[in-house]
Amino acid sequence: MITDAQGHALSGANHEALAAYEQAVTAFQLYRGDPMASLAQAISVAPDLAMAHIVQAHLLALATEPGCVAMAQEVMRGLREMQLNERESSHAAVIERVLQGEWTEAALAMDRHNVQFPFDIVALQAGHLIDFYRGNARNLRDRIARVLPLWSPEMPGYSIVLGMYAFGLEESGDFGRAEAMGRQALDLQPLDCWAHHAVAHVMEMQGRAQDGVGWMRMREPYWSGDDNFFKVHNAWHGALCLLDLGQKDEVLSIYDGTIRKTPSAVALDLVDASALLWRLHLSGVDVGDRWLEVAQTWDAHADGKLYPFNDWHAVMAWLGAGRLADAQRLGHALRAADGRTEVSRWAAGTGADLVEGFAAHWRGEHDAAVQHLYRARQIANQFGGSHAQRDIIDWTLTESALRAGQRGLAEALAHERLALKPHSPVNRGFLQRARGAKSSADAKQDRPAMVLAA
Repeated sequence: MITDAQGHALSGANHEALAAYEQAVTAFQLYRGDPMASLAQAISVAPDLAMAHIVQAHLLALATEPGCVAMAQEVMRGLREMQLNERESSHAAVIERVLQGEWTEAALAMDRHNVQFPFDIVALQAGHLIDFYRGNARNLRDRIARVLPLWSPEMPGYSIVLGMYAFGLEESGDFGRAEAMGRQALDLQPLDCWAHHAVAHVMEMQGRAQDGVGWMRMREPYWSGDDNFFKVHNAWHGALCLLDLGQKDEVLSIYDGTIRKTPSAVALDLVDASALLWRLHLSGVDVGDRWLEVAQTWDAHADGKLYPFNDWHAVMAWLGAGRLADAQRLGHALRAADGRTEVSRWAAGTGADLVEGFAAHWRGEHDAAVQHLYRARQIANQFGGSHAQRDIIDWTLTESALRAGQRGLAEALAHERLALKPHSPVNRGFLQRARGAKSSADAKQDRPAMVLAA
């Protein structure tokens, strides 16, 4: 019986295919190299190697791109004709739920899988990403916490599990343990992009911008290679730190270099591009025609159906490119979602408010922007991304509150932000502007805030 590195039986495997399969799994773990090419090589010499097809389907389904999802569905059609063992059938059931737009059902099914197969590192990593895509901080932490005591440093993949745990701890606000765990993971495997990124998140959330810049620069040789799938996202983290320090020219240089020098059509890279341009715009930087390329590239992904988090970032680019009609069309599509799947409920319940709020801000309709964004800001544990990524909602909300003349709300939001990041120049600037606006109008009655609907 041929097994993987953690001892699980591999249906349809031979020794030549096993080497290519393990190479693919390692590439997936490190976000380096081309796992799909290695999986294709494995399948070419062992067409019935079920786990190679399963990892393909995971990677394609978790790309959150319409074209990749269509490919994943094709892979799943082939898998249904194969003889799968119990573990492989469990994987397939999880993927089916993701493709149906039922992310929480998929996560729960993977919870059960991880309990039964605690050393299945592919399942742990896929489950971790499912938790990330639905914004569930608790399960990002606890999925790994439930199995970590069973692992040992001698087991292949142990450092990768530590890196995932580091990110889950960070998203749950346990910053000290998160940083320690991430550094421990990197001591064991310096190329672990996820662990490196977990430590960067800690520094971002604690407002340690100077530390963040130093961390990114010191470790740049480990994350900046052309074969590194996380290269753009890690560069984005460095740019966030520089932006908080007011070094806007350097941020633009990173954007024009690592982030978009070779324009990527990968949705994750486009999310970073849109979000960074929007932050620069909020900071008063004229980004010129940079919006146009990103907006056009989003056209292949933003369909109002698959993943609202991506649609919202596409709208940022469309607004920047002057394509207001496209932004409005997508907002209407999200609002009209039928609610039959979890994804459609994300679209109508949160995605529509995000799109409409950002569009209102762009049009200068700031009272309306406040109304939509205050309602949408509790996105955490509903869908989409990390705390660092979602911060753009509150940043835009606070800016809209200031521009709407809702000085009391703006000051309250500034205090909220400063409680988390007291040294942030951006947050201090919000408070100064809110107080300055109030002082300049102290002979007048402050405008009442909009009624903030639940």
